[in-house]
Amino acid sequence: MPAHLAAPQSPPSPGRIDVHAHLLPDVDDGCKTVEDSIACARRMVEAGYAHLFCTPHVWPSLPHNSADEIPGRVADLQAMLDAVGVPLTLHPGGEMNLRPETVDDPADAVVSYGMRGKVVLFDLWADRLPDFFRPAVRHLQSGGVTCVLAHPERMRAVQLDPGLIGLFTDELGLRLQGNLQCFANPVGSMTRTVADGLLRRGAYWVLGSDLHNPRSLDVRLEGLRNAIRLVGDEAVDRLTVTNPRELLAPPAD
Repeated sequence: MPAHLAAPQSPPSPGRIDVHAHLLPDVDDGCKTVEDSIACARRMVEAGYAHLFCTPHVWPSLPHNSADEIPGRVADLQAMLDAVGVPLTLHPGGEMNLRPETVDDPADAVVSYGMRGKVVLFDLWADRLPDFFRPAVRHLQSGGVTCVLAHPERMRAVQLDPGLIGLFTDELGLRLQGNLQCFANPVGSMTRTVADGLLRRGAYWVLGSDLHNPRSLDVRLEGLRNAIRLVGDEAVDRLTVTNPRELLAPPAD
């Protein structure tokens, strides 16, 4: 049996929750095959993860990645993991791309963690904050959801103007999700510098792997180890165990 499909070792830090992962096979630029998905799932269990949110890209060009279809795809992959004995519990979610058209999206089209309509993960790629940013965020929040900005450290606008973080968290009430890979980028690189700074400041709400395939998983798990070296086990446990548990909570009556 190939090494990447071998039985997982006992997890060193059980209970971690991955909040950002492109684990579903052949739905976006993430895992391409079921075998890739299983290999990544095994590695995540070895790294101490017990739960993982499948967060495929939610783009107009990927209409199958919708609130209607993602839960079924997650259930199918869960059945495959169960069949081969990978003890990782999957949950549906999505990574929405913030666009000018977001202000026109109906509430039932918004892809949220657990499809509960409570917490939404979105990304944005921009050299400067676009004019539609605030209206789009306010539109999502008007539906009663909490907005989580994926990997702000990778956004060029933030790298050029770190003061945007205060706008995100203080003015707009956004929560921030850091990418593990960024803590393994070269020391001194812009992304690593911003990521390390945000982690030291306690600006992140959660950390996610943003895994895409088995080949790029090593660097993400190296980033997890680097984050622990930077701020300690307790702080990283808060970002990968304690805070993400909020996403697992059942909706209030």
